[in-house]
Amino acid sequence: MLLDDHEMVRQGIELSLSKESDIEVIGSFATARDLLEALSRRLADVVVMDFALAPSDLDGLSLIKALHRRFSSCRPLVVFSHCTPATVSLSLKAGCWGILGKTQNLADLFTAIRTVAQGRLYLQPSSVLALQDLHAGRDVANKQADLASALQLSSGLTPKEQEVLRCFLDGMSVNSIAAKFSRSASTISTQKQSAYRKLGISSDSELFKFTQQFGKPA
Repeated sequence: MLLDDHEMVRQGIELSLSKESDIEVIGSFATARDLLEALSRRLADVVVMDFALAPSDLDGLSLIKALHRRFSSCRPLVVFSHCTPATVSLSLKAGCWGILGKTQNLADLFTAIRTVAQGRLYLQPSSVLALQDLHAGRDVANKQADLASALQLSSGLTPKEQEVLRCFLDGMSVNSIAAKFSRSASTISTQKQSAYRKLGISSDSELFKFTQQFGKPA
């Protein structure tokens, strides 16, 4: 099901999804009330919802909580115009299964829907670091266990970039990694920096801090 108070946005998404053979839109709504009423009659596997609804409607966080409380098998995939680490953290704690930015393309939306429908967490790259603020709560342990898969899906790390990060985390230098894979040091350095950009980090210390909490990249 889709929830967005902008009719044109909903129609555009629905039209695009109708071309995907494995995704069926069973409802499209402008208000949280209409969405909740529809879910009481027929459950959806995934709800793609805008976080910022009309001023008279439920706020995004309250809606996520309501969905988690009343329809626990339904997985919210939240679309943000702008999100902060705090809103990402709170949304995940409330029961959100996916975070997607409106600047991402429709192919990313399709991937996110399929990922969430399979019971795995989906995060856009810029929201990954927000998980460092996530504390213990319901389903958090399971979601953290899914983080490696989420990184691989949402950050778009290539196999070579994953190799470089794994070797670097094992204590290897750029030169030793280059020798191991018969590549130039400049190529290894470029692949490392490309991986950092995709993960939304900028320094070695940020990588080590991240992996100490959530484990090495898949």
